[in-house]
Amino acid sequence: MGRWTHIRRAAVAAVAVIALAPACTFGDDSGGDGNTPSDGSGGGPVLAVKIDNVGPARPQTGLDAADIVYAEQVEAGLSRLMAVYGDPERLPSIVGPVRSARETDLELLRQFDDPALAFSGAQSKLLPLISDAPLRGLTPGKAPADAYFRDGNRAAPHNLFVRPKALGLEQGDGDGLASTGFVFGPRPKAGGTPEQERTVRFPAARFTFTWSTEQERWLIAMDGERAITSDGKGLAASTVVVQYTKVRESRFQDRSGNNTPFTETVGSGKAQVLRDGRAYEARWERPDAEDGTEFTTPDGEPLPFAKGQVWVVYAKA
Repeated sequence: MGRWTHIRRAAVAAVAVIALAPACTFGDDSGGDGNTPSDGSGGGPVLAVKIDNVGPARPQTGLDAADIVYAEQVEAGLSRLMAVYGDPERLPSIVGPVRSARETDLELLRQFDDPALAFSGAQSKLLPLISDAPLRGLTPGKAPADAYFRDGNRAAPHNLFVRPKALGLEQGDGDGLASTGFVFGPRPKAGGTPEQERTVRFPAARFTFTWSTEQERWLIAMDGERAITSDGKGLAASTVVVQYTKVRESRFQDRSGNNTPFTETVGSGKAQVLRDGRAYEARWERPDAEDGTEFTTPDGEPLPFAKGQVWVVYAKA
């Protein structure tokens, strides 16, 4: 039933995408490297990379090239990122630092038809679940020998990086993100309130998004410091989604005995969508793990995102 629901809902999203053209790409305003969910039917493979996000892991590499960045809570109230790249032909040369997977990732990635997950490993009790999940797990031990490397200028475990183009992913049609349920287009003509800054707090981490009229992007700060890439480029998103969801304890713990939170991304709830210097109240819905997540206005209409990079921050409801 989930797959049929996915197909039906994706078709509806596809109609909305067409109606909202031409501004319907994941890429930047130049249009040259955009990513258009053309038919809502899924498409080619995607690569997801689990990325470290504590102080010693920054600045990260390759985050600015991601189509979507998911921010989730992990042990001790800290945060970790998942960067998703929708077109194997547009992969950055290096991404990282790469860290371990969590149970939350498995449910989140089921919305994609052919996902590959690059991660450093996982605790032993979680490994069987990863093996049974509908994804390709690409750890250093299962990837080509030249795909991963350690940066000698950084301290372990914050020094593992991946060369995505060395992972051997097959080329796609650039449509791997069509199953997300996201709709892109001009901002709604009604609704929304002016917003210059929004901070989302985890118990031991925080994300701040500040609107830049000049760049027409949300400038990103993490834990109070401006987020930049390893080559000095400031991170900025076209659309920021603050998605309120249930964050509960799982059956897993880290080596220190801290419980691993599980973020429920299937279901429904409230959200705020930040775009074009405005905040829009929204509702999210993902009936089944194989479905994408739809965001709608209070009137039930699709809420379009601005073209460009999307950040989704999972906040506790």
